Amino acid sequence: MADFKRRTLILTSGKQIKLYGNSMAIGSSLEVGEGAAPNILSFMEQHPEEKVDTVIPDQPQQNKPIKAQPVSKLAATVLNPHRLTVMEILEMADFNIQLWMQLKDNIRRYGLANPRIFNRDM
Repeated sequence: MADFKRRTLILTSGKQIKLYGNSMAIGSSLEVGEGAAPNILSFMEQHPEEKVDTVIPDQPQQNKPIKAQPVSKLAATVLNPHRLTVMEILEMADFNIQLWMQLKDNIRRYGLANPRIFNRDM
């Protein structure tokens, strides 16, 4: 099965396709391209402001300064700017799955070199 690592699509044949974005997309015409802008539903790591915690040891050591070390934890959040519901996200997923299945069926029916694989008015 294909894999997607470091913006590279790795196929079982060994072929690797370097992508500029972080995803692939399929349109209603069944054309496939890069879905570079994750602007519907996405993951974001947030770097909160670093806080400085001073650790004071139980027993002072010989003339060693106490070091203040920044403490930071990464926080993750889901971006959903359109405020889509669970059912709406699942509906989008079903729609995209349907498009990919149509493309597979059309390629099996017409072959890869035939423009009829696309949903277009010819």
